[in-house]
Amino acid sequence: MLPRSAYVFAGDMEHEPAERHPDAPTHLEPYLASPELVRAVNLAIHLGRPLLLEGEAGCGKTRLAHAVAAELGLPLYPWYVRSNSKAQDGLYAYDAIRRLHDAQVHHLLAGQTEDTSRSDPGNPQHYVQMGAIGKAFELRDRPAVVLIDEIDKADIDFPNDLLTVLDEPWAFEIQETGQKIQAVPAYRPIIVITSNKEKGNLPAPFLRRCIYHFITFPEAQLKTIVATHFARRGMVVPPTTDLAITRFLALRNGERLHKKPGTSEFLDWLEALANFKPASQLTADGPLPYPEVLLKLRADWHAIIDQR
Repeated sequence: MLPRSAYVFAGDMEHEPAERHPDAPTHLEPYLASPELVRAVNLAIHLGRPLLLEGEAGCGKTRLAHAVAAELGLPLYPWYVRSNSKAQDGLYAYDAIRRLHDAQVHHLLAGQTEDTSRSDPGNPQHYVQMGAIGKAFELRDRPAVVLIDEIDKADIDFPNDLLTVLDEPWAFEIQETGQKIQAVPAYRPIIVITSNKEKGNLPAPFLRRCIYHFITFPEAQLKTIVATHFARRGMVVPPTTDLAITRFLALRNGERLHKKPGTSEFLDWLEALANFKPASQLTADGPLPYPEVLLKLRADWHAIIDQR
C-alpha cells in the first residue's frame, strides 16, 4: 500500500479508492469540502500533524473524518471523548477482572476437559484490547484515519497527555505486558480532532502541533449538497428547494436563535417538506412548516413560533 504522504484528499465524493480496507466506511452521507478545508486536510497528511477542526454544531466537523476515510479507502477508528476520558483510553484497555475470573475458572477446572473458549490467564496479552490510536499504530501496510471527537469534553490535561503519543517517536508501552507499540513511520495515522471549545481554548503546546481549520457553514454549497443527497437516495430534488434554502438561511442568520440548525437538520427538513404526510405548504412569508425539525431549544421555539 501507499505511504501516508502519497494520499491526497479531493473532497468531491467522485473519487473511489482502488482498494478499500475492511474497516473503511462503506456508506457516507454527502460531504462536499471547501477548497480551504481540502487544503487543510492535505497539509495535515503531508506534514504528519493532527488536524484540529472547530466550527459551530452541524457544520460537518465529525463527518469529515468519515469522508476522508471513505474516499481514500482507509480504516476509520473513531474515539468519542467523554468528560471522564483519559488519554490512556485511546491506546488500550486491559481487562484485569476478566483475567482474574478466567484464572479462577481455570483453577476449578484443573484436570478436567480443557475449555478452549476461554483466554489463557497465563498470557496477559489475551486481555488487552486496543483503542482507536492503538489500532492505528498496529497497522503495518497503510495509515488509518483516527477521529478524536470533541476533545474539549475531557479535562485540561487530556490534550497534553496525547502529545506524548502523537509525536516522536509515535509509540507507547502496554504496562501489563511490557510490549511496545510503535507506528511505522510511513503509515502513521491521519489524526482528525474536533473541538467545540466547551471549556475554553486548548493548551498552547497542543495547538502548536496541530494544523488548524475553522469550518464555516456551507451556505453557498447548500444547493449542491441537496442535489447530491437526494441523488444518493434515488430521490428527486424537491421543486421548493430554492425557496426552502432562502427560508432556512433567513432563519439561521436571524439574530433571535440561540442554536442555529445545521446541514443535517436542513436536509431532514427538506425531506419532510417533500414527503411527510400530512403535507404542509412552504410559502415565502407564511408560518414555518415542521419547525420541530429545525428548532431544538425552548428559547428558540418561543422566539420563532410563539411570537409569529
